[in-house]
Amino acid sequence: MSYSSLKDCIEDLEKNGQLVRIKEEVDPNLEMAAIHLRVFEKGGPAVYFEKVKGCKFPAVSNLFGTLERSKFLFRDTLETVRQLAALKDNPLLALKHPLLALKAGKSRPLKTSSNPVLWQETTIDQLPLIKCWPDDGGAFITLPQVYTEDPDEPGLTRSNLGMYRIQLNGNDYLLNKEIGLHYQLHRGIGVHQTKANALGQPLKVSIFIGGPPSHSFSAVMPLPEGMSELGFAGVLGNRRFRYTIKDGYTISSDADFVITGEVFPGNNKPEGPFGDHLGYYSLTHDFPVMKVHQVWHRKNAIWPFTVVGRPPQEDTAFGALIHEIAGDQLTRQIPGLQEVNAVDAAGVHPLLLAIGSERYTPYIKDRIPQEILTISNHILGFGQMSLAKYLFICAREDNPALSTKDIPAYFKHILERVDWTRDLHFQTRTSIDTLDYSGNGLNSGSKVVIAVAGEKKREVQTNLNTLSLPSNLNVRLVMPGILALKGTSYTNNANAEKEIAQLCSSLAGQENQLKGLPLLILCDDSDFVSHSLNNFLWVTFTRSNPANDIYGVNAFTEYKHWGCKGPLIIDARIKPHHAPLLLKNEEIEKRVDKLGEKGGSLFGVI
Repeated sequence: MSYSSLKDCIEDLEKNGQLVRIKEEVDPNLEMAAIHLRVFEKGGPAVYFEKVKGCKFPAVSNLFGTLERSKFLFRDTLETVRQLAALKDNPLLALKHPLLALKAGKSRPLKTSSNPVLWQETTIDQLPLIKCWPDDGGAFITLPQVYTEDPDEPGLTRSNLGMYRIQLNGNDYLLNKEIGLHYQLHRGIGVHQTKANALGQPLKVSIFIGGPPSHSFSAVMPLPEGMSELGFAGVLGNRRFRYTIKDGYTISSDADFVITGEVFPGNNKPEGPFGDHLGYYSLTHDFPVMKVHQVWHRKNAIWPFTVVGRPPQEDTAFGALIHEIAGDQLTRQIPGLQEVNAVDAAGVHPLLLAIGSERYTPYIKDRIPQEILTISNHILGFGQMSLAKYLFICAREDNPALSTKDIPAYFKHILERVDWTRDLHFQTRTSIDTLDYSGNGLNSGSKVVIAVAGEKKREVQTNLNTLSLPSNLNVRLVMPGILALKGTSYTNNANAEKEIAQLCSSLAGQENQLKGLPLLILCDDSDFVSHSLNNFLWVTFTRSNPANDIYGVNAFTEYKHWGCKGPLIIDARIKPHHAPLLLKNEEIEKRVDKLGEKGGSLFGVI
């Protein structure tokens, strides 16, 4: 199995009952995104939009909407990719599987004499200008493959193919001449632009849209240093990455569209807002401007897109497939790390759960966090893992059956053993995810490691018992040991400090009642937070900045170490500096409803 084009992939999905066609004309302004979201929420098929209002190109979304469909797309190559990944750790396996060497030959890009994507030139305003959320700054490309080369060593060998959102219109961009290029911390394109800036020259950029699904997936795959995304695309898609060179730009021969252009040193413009994958808008900030050189498309080109928002979304399936392919790559590279889970429901980077070994002092009766602290430093120094905000880590030896995937069981294990006087370790001024606005500014916030090892210290409560709380608090049990407290709305830091000090004072004399309730979440809606596990994870870890928003009953500071003798309190209320929530447009939702009625293209799907 190998797809030579996006069209091949779509035909295969339709043949196997995994694609629905929208025959009605749909508006790229909010409506297409709303359709995608509704189908995704129902676990539905890929969606092919035959008639895009104001545009001659059809579009497709939800290609990777479920892990099962993603695995179907690469059904004949997943095992090969897994085996090749294993060779990195054990090269002797190649002797047992000599055919792997032949399969690895697909990793070599192939220069072609002609290029179908150069069939016809067009302009930005002729593309499907898809706007996903009401307050987005314009239309965006949400499944781009952004290609750049190392200015010091031009060519494919040290190239980078990444998925960085592209704003096509709106704001101060000159239509058809300028587009916005947004990329975050720890991205390969940043290294290339830094080198180009140092040389005082523009960075050439090629943006591919469409092509075989292996190309889009390779652009999001976190590959080891030195491994080519183009090579990975070839092996995963069972087809060598094909390309040509035009005007000094590398052009994918299998893409549906390509936009070429240059990024000049110091040339930035406001980009955004954009409804992002934490469930909030990322706000308007200056990002590089790409001066458009040319826009091309193949004959019968199809425009792929996705929609991001509060997880889970289609990018959740991307993450699941990455884990299927990479397996426990991180655990193989960090000694002592047994397991790690970047929690999707919390937006991935805000919350990591890990399990490590605790082997430093086996001769000491009482186990305390030692090796797992070393492991946590490794994790926070490892690529994009360094953007983690909350890292919980515990010792495998305390419960060999524990899994980070069983989140309720994991939190129960932590809360039964945690010692808030010892187990909190803060980084107070550091980098966090660009999309996380809980911190002090763009990319800026704090981190906390909660490292737990040893015997159980308490039984966590499953009821409110006789706890006496201020009457203005609406209290709900989230899960054993965790309470959600609805307080007054957050106004400013001074008032918050005063309110929480009063709360801590009222709880200070209730040690016995609080013994089994070590974690309290101050929030805007305790009913919402306690309604589901995902609500608790999303609110708690996307709306708090550890150094600013963690408090404790009977708190103390000793030799620069902060801790508390009573319960930990996380202030997860919405703050004035937080980004706005993503909310759907009711009128657009009504239009989508009609597509689900009898006679509509989505009847029986939504």
